[in-house]
Amino acid sequence: MANIIDEDIKTGNFSQIYLLCGVERYLVRQYRNKLRDALTGGENDGMNFSVFQGNDMNLKEVIGLADTLPFFSERRVILVEDSGLFKKSCEELADYLMRVPETTYFIFVEEEIDKRTKVYKTVKKQGRIAEFPTPKDEVLSRWIVKRLKDANKMIKPEALRLFLLRTGTDMEHIDKEMEKLICYCMDKELVEEEDVCAITTEQTENKIFDMVNAIVEQNQRKALSLYYDLLILKEPPMRILYLITRQFRILLHVKDMSSRGMDSRTMAKNAGVPEFALRKHVAQAKGFSENGLKEALSESADLEEAVKTGRMNDRMAVELLLIQYSANAAEKTFVQRMIRKNFLFPVKMY
Repeated sequence: MANIIDEDIKTGNFSQIYLLCGVERYLVRQYRNKLRDALTGGENDGMNFSVFQGNDMNLKEVIGLADTLPFFSERRVILVEDSGLFKKSCEELADYLMRVPETTYFIFVEEEIDKRTKVYKTVKKQGRIAEFPTPKDEVLSRWIVKRLKDANKMIKPEALRLFLLRTGTDMEHIDKEMEKLICYCMDKELVEEEDVCAITTEQTENKIFDMVNAIVEQNQRKALSLYYDLLILKEPPMRILYLITRQFRILLHVKDMSSRGMDSRTMAKNAGVPEFALRKHVAQAKGFSENGLKEALSESADLEEAVKTGRMNDRMAVELLLIQYSANAAEKTFVQRMIRKNFLFPVKMY
């Protein structure tokens, strides 16, 4: 649908209602700005262009403004962002969108929508909907290569894979890292792996992956060191616990799909990981038994409950989990017993 919006802008044949939605906020913003500038002629003077944001906006005020004729212009453009109107039944808006004045144009921007709502179905019938999910690996790769080509640079395939592994799939984050990489390689035409390592900021999720790898290797010192690094970076312990639990859940899913012989594309899609990173997840999953992962998920849930009920400190809860699963069999049994008793003891700082 993004291509259709490009075509509308090119031809000047606009729909009166647009809904831009999805988790890829970088693309959503790009197309929001394109549409806004095309519909207003770039003159966002406040006379005929209005913005409403948040779920506390006054819908009657929006409708009242939409019924007002534009001032010395052919269009009145109204941008509505993050209103939450597409997650609930909003009969008033749905009914109004069936009779929008021909001089009024709406741009709705929402991250979350419910396709069962009347307002969504009305927009689908009366206007255009553009969804922006997380881009596929090949799309991101082509985008990165083109950005580098525009800057008269090339990138080695190995460096490209490393870049995506370190930056993740969020295009806004990738865009910022690309700017840094291009500036760093100002005097070079070919971007190599060492350039990527020197300039990119590794995401928290990557440190979590390394932490789980340390658990597989029973490298307790490394697992705790990575954890303390994240604490220094002001990552909340409960978010770290959530990400570790999420990684265990991904590994259990990957392990199950791999045993059933699923292809890599399907596995990556179902597990919610980039296809280029799937091989690493499959390899990591081999370090756990299925029962071991289920046990880890159960233990993580117990620790989360202990923190929420005030029976355990959040920082210590994560330390106990890491110590338990990076320990040998005898040590693991001891820590499990301590957790079940909610026995709190100081943890040695490695």
